[in-house]
Amino acid sequence: DPFVTKKLLKNAIESGETTDEFNKYMDQLTNVDENDGGIPNLKSFIHIHAGIDATGLPPLPSADFPAQWAVVRDWDAPEGVESPRNIVLCSMPSLIDPDLAPEGKHVLHAYVPATEPYEWWADLDRGSEEYAKKKEEAADFLWSAIEEYVPNARDRAVPGTVQIGTPLTHERFLRRSNGAYGPRVEAGKQTLPGHKTPMEGLLLCGDYTFPAIGVP
Repeated sequence: DPFVTKKLLKNAIESGETTDEFNKYMDQLTNVDENDGGIPNLKSFIHIHAGIDATGLPPLPSADFPAQWAVVRDWDAPEGVESPRNIVLCSMPSLIDPDLAPEGKHVLHAYVPATEPYEWWADLDRGSEEYAKKKEEAADFLWSAIEEYVPNARDRAVPGTVQIGTPLTHERFLRRSNGAYGPRVEAGKQTLPGHKTPMEGLLLCGDYTFPAIGVP
């Protein structure tokens, strides 16, 4: 995350220990104003990970019981599939590889792909009842998408396995500024820098450098 990198180098930059070339490089890398040549950030995301009881479920994936699926609530939403909480991506990888879960169990994952506004969460205290309630609302939304294909999935959840991630989770544990999914690069319109920087010995990696999001 270049925003975190810039904060770590703040004292060095302010005291003149870095070059103008490097300072301009970092300013451009953290410029999210599209009208000023910057690249805006994507929204954030909510996740749910869980283990479930597989009793009575089909043993193999099929069109009626897929290992991966998407749920779109409204194709005509104002921002299309990028509208907040309009699309959920779900997967059950243990349906393909049984070694990923104990016998008689499955692992599940569901999330919204960079469509969750950070502003919905920004002012919440992670230890507050309000935050806990909002997490449960997020979980309910994600469970409903899972249950399009896995009946009563939330009732099958193995105690202690359900984990809910929010924009604040990603901001805290993954050091993602504003819990962002990464830069919103449009093919043919924008490009990202490579891994070298104007500072000798400093290399940057991750989705703010080429080739961006989705590459491990």
